Amino acid sequence: MARITDELLDSLHDDAPVRQLLVGAFWTAVVLDTEPPRCGLASTLRAETGGPWPPVRDAGRLKGRSGRELAGLLRSPRILEASIGLAALNALLEVDEGPLTEANAGEIILERGSGRRVAIVGHFPFIERVREAAEACWVLELRPAAGDLPASQAASVLPEADVVALTGTSLLNHTFDELIGLCHPGAYVLLLGPSVPFSPLLFQRGVDALSGTRVMDPEHVLFSVGQGATFRQIKRSGGLRLLTWTRDCAEIPLLGNCAGL
Repeated sequence: MARITDELLDSLHDDAPVRQLLVGAFWTAVVLDTEPPRCGLASTLRAETGGPWPPVRDAGRLKGRSGRELAGLLRSPRILEASIGLAALNALLEVDEGPLTEANAGEIILERGSGRRVAIVGHFPFIERVREAAEACWVLELRPAAGDLPASQAASVLPEADVVALTGTSLLNHTFDELIGLCHPGAYVLLLGPSVPFSPLLFQRGVDALSGTRVMDPEHVLFSVGQGATFRQIKRSGGLRLLTWTRDCAEIPLLGNCAGL
């Protein structure tokens, strides 16, 4: 089976010139020269080990490329380049917001995970509430905090979980394919975070819900990203919407998991 990054990139139909590219301290934004301008976000990731990190090749000349050329950087093993690539892909995706809702990812996990076994890849603000409600709650982290497990234990934890929350950055560090393959076939899988692409291809891979972000005011968001804003600060200042898209098993053919929940 092809890697999900290849499938996402091959699914792109449109292209447009790049109007602006900004790699901020926490977030990367790509704005396309469309009418109206379309903006995609992705986490600004750095190498997991200490610096120096591999630089972005052709930095300073990327603005002259097309959106699809930038999106191709998602395949790069250089994590900063992959961040640019995912932001460009998110800008290029044409999303019908009709089936999307403003459901909160944390509330979905609480509802689905109450009294059940929950595995969360990445540390999120709602984790303590999930720990109180779930039968068991495992948090996998590259840099574990108190109560977390190291990410290296994913192979033993994910198959045991009834509900799994994966971070959208798994597409950036190229761990998504491995992680989704470890999930139990009956698990409810949520992919969350501002980096998440609203693509139905992820449903075919076994994801049941996509919780991500749509940029409504690119200029406003770029202003915040350029000043080193965290996502909480960007959200507070406005310019974007937090949205969730769930799939219908009867309508989306699955290549992997199907949540019979």
